[in-house]
Amino acid sequence: MMEIQIEAEFCFPQLNRSCRRPTPHWSEAVLLNIVLSLFSLITAVLNLLIIISVSCFRKLQKPTNILILSLAVSDFFVGFLIIPFEIFRKTKCWMIGNITCLFYYYVSILSLCASTGTIVLISADRYVAICYPLHYPTRITLPRMKCCVCICWSCAAFYVTCLLKDELIQPGRSNSCIGECTVSADYIVGTFDLFIYFLFPVTVIIVLYMRVFVVAVTQARAMYSHNRSVTLQLSVQQQTKKSELKAARTLGVLVVVYLICFCPYYCCFYFIDSFTSTTFVSFLFFLMYLNSCLNPLIYAMFYPWFRKAVKHIVTLQILKPGSCEANML
Repeated sequence: MMEIQIEAEFCFPQLNRSCRRPTPHWSEAVLLNIVLSLFSLITAVLNLLIIISVSCFRKLQKPTNILILSLAVSDFFVGFLIIPFEIFRKTKCWMIGNITCLFYYYVSILSLCASTGTIVLISADRYVAICYPLHYPTRITLPRMKCCVCICWSCAAFYVTCLLKDELIQPGRSNSCIGECTVSADYIVGTFDLFIYFLFPVTVIIVLYMRVFVVAVTQARAMYSHNRSVTLQLSVQQQTKKSELKAARTLGVLVVVYLICFCPYYCCFYFIDSFTSTTFVSFLFFLMYLNSCLNPLIYAMFYPWFRKAVKHIVTLQILKPGSCEANML
């Protein structure tokens, strides 16, 4: 009887350094297994629809939409890999090896870093579009934007490699027992990460969007106060400005939601060890993951092309010959 109890209590009863089995409260288990599983599915499906839409329909392959595609890829990883692995890590013994654990953490940090870098690129894109509209078509081209996205992901991968270099050399070195999946960073590395990964990008984002907001308000007032008897050329220019302003507002909502979801965790960075309850820490992580589900919902609310593309995909019209040439705009 005692042996059965020990086997139920430990992950690997035959090993001396075995971890204890996670024993979440029934309410926490329901939340992790049902609610988060559903949340993971929704996040993965919605972002996959964005990836298919921008990748397939050529009319949607514009510089700004390439940034949306990049953000959708990082958000898709959150829904498809990170959240399922997190559910498994919280409710089960980690029995799938240290390499898999390292892969989980690497993809997690890479996705969040690439997401932050993409948000910075979105802010820069709107800054050029609103503040320097005449130079935008020549400065922000499709090849340049693709190059910027590749550089963003490459820098994120290099940064994560440096951050986890010790774990890459010796996977599992941070585990205190067998059946655990953790990585650790000292206070200096954590502080460096705070500045490089959060404070610096957020400062850039806020400064750029403050400038965009001021110029956008000025342009909006100028358009509404302009005499209606304008030439066709000026009307076209005004229509272009309205389109850019609408994109700026939509992507501005995206940036604000990002800040709301990510700021609480980093604001609590220096106090995170003092929390006696891990529930609050888990909530802060969940809030960051929530951002990956909210992004496609923002596109659905503000972008008609996304709704058209989703309808095209769901009704399987995308399988018809020449469907990728359909106009979703």
